[in-house]
Amino acid sequence: MSIAAVKPASHPPVKHGKVGVLLVNLGTPDGTDYVSMRRYLKEFLTDRRVIEWPRALWYPILFGIVLNKRPQKVGKAYEVIWNKEKNESYLRTYTRSQAELMATSFAGHPDVIVDWAMRYGQPSIASRMEHLQKQGCERILVFPLYPQYAAATTATVNDKAFEALLKMRWQPALRTVPPYHDDPVYIEALANSITTHLAGLDWEPEVVLASFHGIPKSYFDKGDPYYCQCQKTARLLRDRLGWSKEKLQVTFQSRFGPEEWLQPYTDKTVEKLAQEGVKRIAVFNPGFVSDCLETLEEIAGEAGESFLHNGGEKFSHIPCLNDSPEGMAVLESVVRRELAGWI
Repeated sequence: MSIAAVKPASHPPVKHGKVGVLLVNLGTPDGTDYVSMRRYLKEFLTDRRVIEWPRALWYPILFGIVLNKRPQKVGKAYEVIWNKEKNESYLRTYTRSQAELMATSFAGHPDVIVDWAMRYGQPSIASRMEHLQKQGCERILVFPLYPQYAAATTATVNDKAFEALLKMRWQPALRTVPPYHDDPVYIEALANSITTHLAGLDWEPEVVLASFHGIPKSYFDKGDPYYCQCQKTARLLRDRLGWSKEKLQVTFQSRFGPEEWLQPYTDKTVEKLAQEGVKRIAVFNPGFVSDCLETLEEIAGEAGESFLHNGGEKFSHIPCLNDSPEGMAVLESVVRRELAGWI
């Protein structure tokens, strides 16, 4: 007997039988103004996964100094790389596009609904999970868009997803995507992106830096697997490209605060290479699915200027995979694998 046959005539319509895919990236401010930046930074820097210091120590610094001064500085940096055409950050632009292209690739599965969210800022994870549930998604695959796992990135996305379930009376079944730092499709896409970009230059880099976002060394000491997964990604890339450790080097960027972070630091390495006589380098960001402030402003902008200022002659930033066919092939491969048994 069908559900329709037994429910009363007054029963509200209920959508069901759908499977949701939620792509989640780090986040983005709504604008470059002080208020928007402060709101975004407050949500980001009050996350216990991001800053593990005791609240009694961290909050006086955060609310007394950081949130009064940093919004202006970060806002100016965002203005440099802001998508003026759409009046939004490129991270938002690319994440939306990735979701739209993913939806197109699943057009043959009408029961699959693809959506996107941000861990910090809008659209929130909770709001999109609620939307998917109302669309009839009884199962949802949450995809933190980070190839390498870190508690400060992947885990905090998962935290928010499960937190959203706490407020749902009718909870969908939930799966989360594991790291894919050593997935052959991902490694191949990175290798092809690098070789294609370098083939378009009229010079060859002496050194290529794989610059990953850093984390405090104390997080690694407590058992975070991030450092090891970054190193494995680089090792597999070297094997695929036939490069040495001297040719493809691993560095870590975007450190914040006084404590030691994973080393070697990208900015110090760029300076050191130039001062030691290296004239040509390229940098790419294999830990970022989409170009954003940390890649466009910090690497393509600041790191490039630093290299040239310290004696280097040629610098090139290799874009992230973004919503390119190669990048989408990676995301789609991961999603199809993780949906096994659901579609």
